[in-house]
Amino acid sequence: MVVLTEISQQSSSSSTTYDYDVFLSFRGEDTRSNFTDHLLKALREATIDTFFDDSEIRIGEFLKPKLENAIKASRSSIMVLSKNYASSTWCLDELALIMEQPNHIVYPIFYHVNPSDVRKQRNSFGDAMAEHKQRMESESDEEKRSQWAQRIKQWEKALTQVADLKGVEANGRAETILIEEIVKEISSRLDLHKRSEIPKLFGMEWSVRNITSFLKDGSGQRAEILTIWGMPGIGKTYLANYVFQLHYLDFERSCFLEDIERRCTQPNGLLDLQKQLLKDIQARSWMDIDNVNEATLKIEKSLFMNRTLLVLDGISKFEQLDVLIGTKGLHPGSKIIITSKNESLTEKCRLFQTEVPPKHTKHRLQGLNDEESLQLLSWHAFGCNKPNKGDKKQLIKVVEYCQGYPLALKVLGSSFRSEDATWEDILESLGKEINPDIKKVLKISYDTLPSEKDKELFKYIACLFFGEDRKFTEDILKACGIGKSSGIKILINRCLLTVQSSDKLAMHQLLQDMGRDIVHQESPKKPWKRSILWHHEECLDVLQNRQGTTITQGLAFDMRTFENEIWKEPSSANMQMFGFRSYPSFSCLWWLFGWVSGMCSSSRKTKGDFETLALSEMRNLKLLQLNYVQLSGSYKNFPHGIRWLCMHGFPLSYIPSDLQMENLVALDLSNSKLQQLWKKPKLLRSLKYLNLSSCHELVRVGHFSGLPLLERLTLARCSSLLEELPRSIGKLKNLTQLLIDGCSNLGEFPVEIFKDMESLKVLYAGNINMKSHGSSSSTMVPRTPVSFVSSLPRSLVTLSLKKCNLHNESFPMDFSNLPMLKNLFLDGNPMDSMPDCVRSLTRLETLSFSECMKLKTVLCAPIQLKELDVYLCYSLEKIKFHPEKSVLPRVFYHPNFNLTEIQHIFKRQALSEIDEEVLCSLGWINIAYLNNCGFLKADCLGMYHLTGRILL
Repeated sequence: MVVLTEISQQSSSSSTTYDYDVFLSFRGEDTRSNFTDHLLKALREATIDTFFDDSEIRIGEFLKPKLENAIKASRSSIMVLSKNYASSTWCLDELALIMEQPNHIVYPIFYHVNPSDVRKQRNSFGDAMAEHKQRMESESDEEKRSQWAQRIKQWEKALTQVADLKGVEANGRAETILIEEIVKEISSRLDLHKRSEIPKLFGMEWSVRNITSFLKDGSGQRAEILTIWGMPGIGKTYLANYVFQLHYLDFERSCFLEDIERRCTQPNGLLDLQKQLLKDIQARSWMDIDNVNEATLKIEKSLFMNRTLLVLDGISKFEQLDVLIGTKGLHPGSKIIITSKNESLTEKCRLFQTEVPPKHTKHRLQGLNDEESLQLLSWHAFGCNKPNKGDKKQLIKVVEYCQGYPLALKVLGSSFRSEDATWEDILESLGKEINPDIKKVLKISYDTLPSEKDKELFKYIACLFFGEDRKFTEDILKACGIGKSSGIKILINRCLLTVQSSDKLAMHQLLQDMGRDIVHQESPKKPWKRSILWHHEECLDVLQNRQGTTITQGLAFDMRTFENEIWKEPSSANMQMFGFRSYPSFSCLWWLFGWVSGMCSSSRKTKGDFETLALSEMRNLKLLQLNYVQLSGSYKNFPHGIRWLCMHGFPLSYIPSDLQMENLVALDLSNSKLQQLWKKPKLLRSLKYLNLSSCHELVRVGHFSGLPLLERLTLARCSSLLEELPRSIGKLKNLTQLLIDGCSNLGEFPVEIFKDMESLKVLYAGNINMKSHGSSSSTMVPRTPVSFVSSLPRSLVTLSLKKCNLHNESFPMDFSNLPMLKNLFLDGNPMDSMPDCVRSLTRLETLSFSECMKLKTVLCAPIQLKELDVYLCYSLEKIKFHPEKSVLPRVFYHPNFNLTEIQHIFKRQALSEIDEEVLCSLGWINIAYLNNCGFLKADCLGMYHLTGRILL
């Protein structure tokens, strides 16, 4: 995964940085033109960044600042200790400074000198030191003599230390072989095999700062582990490599193991990974290891003894962690970074089962925003961060499709740059077929799912249940024998699925395309031989040609969506279908043609008409969506095993008696022509979800006693529903959600139905006419609805009474009968203050008064409140929270002239009411002139802002 950009200097400057790999110290007159020159050439050819002082003559007694800085900015030093090395005070000063550097690699070369002569300062080294001492003795200035003595002491110490280090002797050896050995050794000591060019990143600055903070945190004594997780191709490896390159020099040992999942599939792959790890973190021999257990023991010992930075990239099984980090624990200050598609793997390894497990942090890597995506796409398409003006419109469409997915942006941008393709060609292919390079990466997560049931679950969600409620989907697919109880959790952990805050299922567009492509490959040319049909044209062909088979288990067709797709864009394919040539000038004509065709469709048989007999051969069909279609024929032709039936715009006035519904789990007839549910009550022992929302012609619903397992009943916006709700609703022991908002003509509400509804958690009863049909005094929710509120079940968690014409006196003294209530919506009601009873809701987290035009105050809001919505409350003056509340809730409000205070957020008051000391501290002198001015005090920041005018 390649992501390119500049990164902020702030994140990179926080790590240890070096300008040079090697500082080369040598005596010019001895080796400049021969050995040292050859060594320098070999080092640079090996891409080892070497500092070489090319000054032929060194003037002065002391080191130049340039050389001092170069030594301090180098990771290592090579000293060519030749015969006359010690005769140079500059060489000796270099040596002394080098030996003082912390964490500095020192490599001495004894060039035709004996290490013992260096250690004991004998022969040429002894003669040189004797000369330096004579100069010291001859110095008449006492201060300079003291300086000479100090320097000689440092030189003697440095010469002794360097002679004791592991180096190389040149006596009797071919210089070419010797230099090759030196380059190889210094490369190994510098871990140059770990080094690569620091990658450039788009849109990951926050992640880099976050991980850098993790690596720099040395406050705890325990070792720490960070898991970077996200979908394949999102940039996990590049991010980990980026921070590794920035910080690996800050640790005693370091290792980056890349692509572990793939390498583990190769012969001896795991053992090879262990050997690479040992090579990087252990100086001793590792080649003789021939089994995984022995390698694990050595790894454990090394990790326990050394402060290590270890990156394990592409972990797919927790057993890989067991053998790569073991169970003995880590050295204090060690950091391990794990990248994985699976959020839950890390804490399953045995290291977390020890008495003192390491601290674990998770970092989910998300996609790029639109601006970052456009930059990345432009980089790969044009080699620059900004698109050409003429291409920007098309690039924005590609960005919208990719939804911030870096791999797709790279692949599509590169395909434009390297292939003879136009943006029109690329846009035409999007959504129809997934790019093979993108599919190859994404499919890794799918292929490694633990069971076939998990794979089936993924396919059905991608094809049919994207955007649906989680429990709704689970119940339906469980009844079909698809997936297992832990299936959705597994898909979430593998980054194949996400659950939004509203509990709706979501997945990246490319993941959905991949899931659908997998189903498409079941039978590319014969859709009737696939398990799921969702493509509208294919569904229509199969149904109209009666090609259904027992293979198909799910079918989704929406006639309105199909028609919108045909006329929305004048693409070359659908224009040519009707004989138009795909020139831009024909776009307007194409739109006109579509409009005329749409107008004429009501007077002829539409393309979406077909007979129910088309379903008769699909005997294994369990999931069926037929929205806004016209059916002819008997409904007994519907397969008997259907679990989910969705028919928006159902054309009949009641459900036919010959429609087999015994196995139904969910029935959705929204926006239909129903006038009544059925002529005779039915016994549907499996039905859990019944949705009749926006059935504007529905007059009565009948009894629900034959639906013993019903959990969710939706009658929202059934504006013609006249009868009172049947009392049989109260017998639905499993009902958790009842939605009747917008039933504006509903008769009186039988409050006694709540008596036995111990499972009801959600009640939406907003926008209901307060007056019943017969009398102005008879009300469904009375002006003082004590009986209504008192009858509500204690299990209620969410209650909506929006636009029910409720005044303050419409509420009881308290809501003590609703101890579980967390969400209360009172929008659009004519109350002038927060009802007193709301304060008794001790668990309330969300409170909404949006569009309450008369609302003036919200005082002493409940202590657990997390969100308060007072948007478009134009009369609002003051908001105050519970005196013991420490964390402020999120407040959504519309600024208005009347609003003077939101406690702890702002307060507006006359300047005359402000303490004079405060005013004087702001520079005001003529206090008497400020009485007519307004003043705004921001309590949360302790700052003051003038809002009125000074009247002189």
